[in-house]
Amino acid sequence: MTDTGTQPPQTPAPPPTGGRLVLLDVLRGAAVLGTLMTNVWIFTAPGAEWGVLRSGTAEASFGSFPEAAESVFTLLANGKFLSLLTILFGVGLAVQYDAAARRGQPWPGRYRWRALFLFCEGTLHFVLVFAWDVLMGYAVTALLVAWLLTRSERARRRVMWWGAGAHLAVMGLLTAALVLSGTEDGGTVPPEIVDLYAHGSYPEQVAFRLQNAVALRLEPVLTFFLLVSLLLLGVRLYRAGAFGADGTGRRLRSRMLAWGLGLGLPLNVAAALGGPDLFLLSRYAAAPLLAVGYIGLIGALVDRVRRPGPLMTGLACVGRTALSAYVLQNVLCVFAAYGIGLGLAERLGGTGRPWWVMGLWAGVCLVLTAGSALWLRRFSAGPLEALQKRVLRR
Repeated sequence: MTDTGTQPPQTPAPPPTGGRLVLLDVLRGAAVLGTLMTNVWIFTAPGAEWGVLRSGTAEASFGSFPEAAESVFTLLANGKFLSLLTILFGVGLAVQYDAAARRGQPWPGRYRWRALFLFCEGTLHFVLVFAWDVLMGYAVTALLVAWLLTRSERARRRVMWWGAGAHLAVMGLLTAALVLSGTEDGGTVPPEIVDLYAHGSYPEQVAFRLQNAVALRLEPVLTFFLLVSLLLLGVRLYRAGAFGADGTGRRLRSRMLAWGLGLGLPLNVAAALGGPDLFLLSRYAAAPLLAVGYIGLIGALVDRVRRPGPLMTGLACVGRTALSAYVLQNVLCVFAAYGIGLGLAERLGGTGRPWWVMGLWAGVCLVLTAGSALWLRRFSAGPLEALQKRVLRR
């Protein structure tokens, strides 16, 4: 039996949590910093945001120690933390739905304004900072999933599996087209694009993103079914108690660890060794499986921590300020890598790779963990989170 879609049911209530779920904050922090493990290679590559479209990704190589280090680094990150972040966004939707139900408020109701605000934030982030923004895609997909929360569990389960099947079919067809095309790589990046990010002005880079907005916004369109499925998976995991500190949560996370790593790791290794033609399968098909394993792995580590140390505390602080941290990390990389800032992508492009790129990632992570911890000593939410709440209250 389904609801009318105007008033959320008073049940089911969320699993007993005893307050804020620390594990969710840690997972969000890991997801935000993990997405940078992939994006940092985009910022530092020739042609930056456009380069990944033209040249694709490098084939995994273990011919030398630096090549092996870069391959392992990208293998562990590419698409995995993006999938993790998407699952956690679905968890957030479930939390907000249950909060509206407890207050007796209609649903989606005011959430439509929250999604619109997120879309506006994502649009500004895309135009002004980074072309591979995820916020716009989340905002659009969340409207559909928010409506699905008023439907029956059976209907949501069907949409989740249908969406996963449709996504795998699309990725399979696109991968087959890449293999049959017989091209060895995606082509070289035009010198004028390389020069744009190495020496061009900031207004020129903004104008370039606007002129090529359709091509640069293809990812959320191609992965729409995946986003829907992962958001619904996050809702399902949350309501099953997968993030709780009780026995049920630990048992579910153990299963996620075993299945996610047991299946996801071999599939991701195989896809990475298959070369650039299997990039879509690696990033958008095998990666979500490993993301599920990451939830189990991080959950198992958190369960064993009796007294949170600097790492866990820092990740939790980043997770509480996830939106602000996500935008800030991209801003920092823009000023570090592009010619409008330090220009490290050109100055260090021929030497020290991949070590300086990994160092840039580690440095930005250190700034975010320390900065978010200091910020939360005085404020209860991140700056963008606080702005969002203030605007929505009006």
